[in-house]
Amino acid sequence: MRTPDSPVRQGRTPRPAGAVAPTGRGRAGSRPSWVLLVPACAAAVLAVLPLGYLAVRAFEHGPGHAWDIVADERTVLLLGRSLGLTAVVVSACLVLGVSLAWLTVRTALPGARAWSVLVTLPLAVPSYVAAFAWLSVDLAGFTGSALALTMVSFPYVYLPVAAALRGTDPAQEEVARSLGLGPVRTFLRVTLPQLRPAAAGGGLLVALYVISDFGAVSLMRFDTFTRGIYTSYRASFDRTPAAALSAVLVIMTVALVAGEARTRGRAGHARTGTGTARPAAPAPLGRLRIPALAWCSAVTAVAVAFPIGTLGYWLAVGSSATWDPAALADTASTTLGVAAAGAALTTLLALPVGVIAARYRGRIAHLLEQAAYAGHAVPGITVALALVFFAVRYAYPLYQQLPLLVCAYAVLFLPVAVAATRAAVLQAPPVLEDVARSLGRTPLRVLREVTVPLAAPGVAAGAALTFVVCMKELPATLLLRPTGMDTLATRLWTETGAGSYAAAAPYAAALILLAAVPSYLLGRHRT
Repeated sequence: MRTPDSPVRQGRTPRPAGAVAPTGRGRAGSRPSWVLLVPACAAAVLAVLPLGYLAVRAFEHGPGHAWDIVADERTVLLLGRSLGLTAVVVSACLVLGVSLAWLTVRTALPGARAWSVLVTLPLAVPSYVAAFAWLSVDLAGFTGSALALTMVSFPYVYLPVAAALRGTDPAQEEVARSLGLGPVRTFLRVTLPQLRPAAAGGGLLVALYVISDFGAVSLMRFDTFTRGIYTSYRASFDRTPAAALSAVLVIMTVALVAGEARTRGRAGHARTGTGTARPAAPAPLGRLRIPALAWCSAVTAVAVAFPIGTLGYWLAVGSSATWDPAALADTASTTLGVAAAGAALTTLLALPVGVIAARYRGRIAHLLEQAAYAGHAVPGITVALALVFFAVRYAYPLYQQLPLLVCAYAVLFLPVAVAATRAAVLQAPPVLEDVARSLGRTPLRVLREVTVPLAAPGVAAGAALTFVVCMKELPATLLLRPTGMDTLATRLWTETGAGSYAAAAPYAAALILLAAVPSYLLGRHRT
C-alpha cells in the first residue's frame, strides 16, 4: 500500500504544529455562495447605475446634440479653467509635500515628529471650510480657490512620499556622495527618481480631488466643471446639458487615472541586494535650520492655524442675533442621523463584496470588486445628478427623499467600506471557515458566526471612516436632500454664500468637532 509522501520528501517546508494556513485569496475556480453573491450583485448594480444612466441621458437627444453642448465655447472655457486650477494645485502640492517629507524624515529638524503630525491635520478640514476662512478676508476667484485647495490637499502628497523616504535604502545616496556628487545633485539624480511613484500617486489623488471639488470653487465663485454642472442643473428645465457636462467630467477623471498609470512605467525601485536596509541617518541642517523651521511654521500657519483662527474670530464677534443654538443643535442631530444611515447602508453593502474580494479569485470576484469602485472614480455632483435623473423618471416617490440621499452616500463611499472589509477579512484565517463548513454550518452561519466576528474590528473602522466622509459630503447632499432638511455642510455653504460669516462659523466649528471624534477613535484603533 502506497503512503502519502511527507512534506519534506515533496520538497515543501513542514508547517509547525499549531500554525494556521497562510491567509489570502485562496479559492481559485470556486464560486461564492448565493448568500454572498446576491447582495454583492445588488451592491455592484447600485454602484454602476448612476454612470450607466448618465450616459443614456447625455445621448437622449442624439450624439449630435450632445456634441454641440460639449463643443460649446463655454464648455471649452470650463475645461481650461478646471485643468488650469488642477495644474496649479498639483504643482504646489508636489513642492509642499516633497519638501516637508524630506525635512521631517531625512533631516535633523528640531521637533520633526511633531511637525509630521501638524502637516497632516489639514486632512480634517473640508475644502469649503478652508474656502470660508479665505473668503472672509476677501480672497476669492482663481487665487482663493487654488490657495484653499492646495492647503487642504498637500498631505495627499506628503504622506506617500514620507513613507517612501522611510523605506528607501540610503546606500545608493551614500555611494553617490562618495563618487563626488553634492547633496543637491544626489537628491535630484538618486533620491528623487525613487520618490517618483509615490509623488505621482499623491499628485493623482490631488488632481482627482480638485476636479471633483464643488464646495471651495462654488464659494469662491470660480467657474469650473462642477460649478457649471450645478448652475446648468438649477438654471434650465432641460437636463441634457448638465448630463453632457457630467459625462465630460467622467472622461476627464478616467483620462487622469489612465495618464498616471501610463507615466508610472515599469521601472522597479525595490532593493535587490542581500541583507536588510538600514534607516537613513538624519542629515544635519547647519545654517539651514532656521529657514527650514520657518518653512514648516509658515505652511502650518496657513493650512491649520489660519482656518481655526478665522473660525475663532467669527465665533467671537458673532452675537446672539446671528447664532441660533436650537437650529444648530437640530442641524447637528440631522447631520449625525443622515451620516449614520449612510454609513450603515454602505457597510451592509460592502460586507459581501469585501468577503468575496478577499476569499475568492476569478472573473466574478474581480468584476464585483471593480464595480464597487466605480462610484468613487467620479465626482459626487455627477453621481447625484444621475440619481436625480433616474428618480424623476423611474422612481419619483424617492425624489428628494432621505432614502435616495442615503443611496447616493452608498454609491460614493462604497469603496471606503469595501477596502476596510477586504483588509479585515484577509487577516482572518480562512481555515476557521473551512472547519465550520466541515462541521455542517451553512454559508450564512459561517458568515455570521465566524467571518463577521473575526473581521468586526476592521469593518467597524471602515464604518467609522464612512461616517466621517458622509458627514462632510456637500454636492450630493445639496441636490438630493429632502426639502427643508439641512446638514452642517449645506448650512455652512448657504450662510457663507450669503456673506453671513458669523452665522456660518458655528456650523463650521460643529462640523470639525463632530468629525474629530471618530477620526480620533480611528487613530487609536490604528495604533
